[in-house]
Amino acid sequence: MAGAFVSRLEPVLRALWKALRREQESLLKFPANNLYYAAIAFLVMLDPAVMMFVAIVAGVVLFFPLSTDPLRRIPASRFQLWPLEPRERRLLRMLSPWLNPMTWIVAGFALWRGVSLGLGALVAALFLVGFLSPKLGLSGRGRSWALPLPFPGPLAELIRKDLRSLVRTLDFYCALIVGGAAAAYRIAGLLPADAYLPGTLLAMLCISTCAQTLFGLDGRAGLTRYRLLPIPGWQILLAKDVAFILVSVAFTLALSPLAGFAAALAALAAARYPAIRERRAQLRWRLQSGTSFGGALTQILAMVGAASAVHLYSPLLLAPCLLAWGISLWWGGRELERAAL
Repeated sequence: MAGAFVSRLEPVLRALWKALRREQESLLKFPANNLYYAAIAFLVMLDPAVMMFVAIVAGVVLFFPLSTDPLRRIPASRFQLWPLEPRERRLLRMLSPWLNPMTWIVAGFALWRGVSLGLGALVAALFLVGFLSPKLGLSGRGRSWALPLPFPGPLAELIRKDLRSLVRTLDFYCALIVGGAAAAYRIAGLLPADAYLPGTLLAMLCISTCAQTLFGLDGRAGLTRYRLLPIPGWQILLAKDVAFILVSVAFTLALSPLAGFAAALAALAAARYPAIRERRAQLRWRLQSGTSFGGALTQILAMVGAASAVHLYSPLLLAPCLLAWGISLWWGGRELERAAL
């Protein structure tokens, strides 16, 4: 009897497997992201410890989308229209999780005798969070934010929109892991002062690629709406920059917020050209993909120089960072208006 059910469900399972494999392949692609460039650079510099830390941060963030329920790929309305009996739907519900290779990996890890019971339970719990997050309403969709932002006119709404876009990138969660871990260690009194600047640079490295892809998640419809807004181009960029700076400073509060602020200004100024001239479409819930290695290297060096100068020498060195950012904002606004987005 079970064999007959499985034979009827075989086309469905095959389609689910194909859709899941396509999604996981897109997640595991190595985009032109500053985090990957940094990991390769640390490996070349024979510093495997830092390289492994960067890889672990990226791996933890990727673990959740890789653990999603395969049935999530099917719209609920379409799933209800399929000519399946209730018991076949229940059997499909039981079989579908095992289409995900992560299910087998987590099960094997939890049953491995060399792994402690607590660690196995933790990995299984993290897997369940990723698997059940759409059902628990943890996907962050369909809910607008009501942050009180002191900006006039449409800028407050634009900033909220760009904050929501940042939250829908995996870069945000990589930086969240670094900033959150630093805050926990700082509260516990376990974070030495010598770690403030490296931690700040690592958090900024995680989020910096988003400065190269300011318009990547807007799509054609978003660009059309920008054309219709009665505001100059520099204000559109200002809203995106403010959202990026707010996130950057928030993630470096437990480390060196002034250095984080300087690094954010430098990252935006250095990435202004590719953000305006080389706009590439990006996918939500993925690591963002920058434009080129040369652009990424320029941005990373600018961030390191700005953050180090402010942290090690004087906060007054924020002035040239603000000047460079202001010039890039003026140039970018003019380019937007010339190209009409």
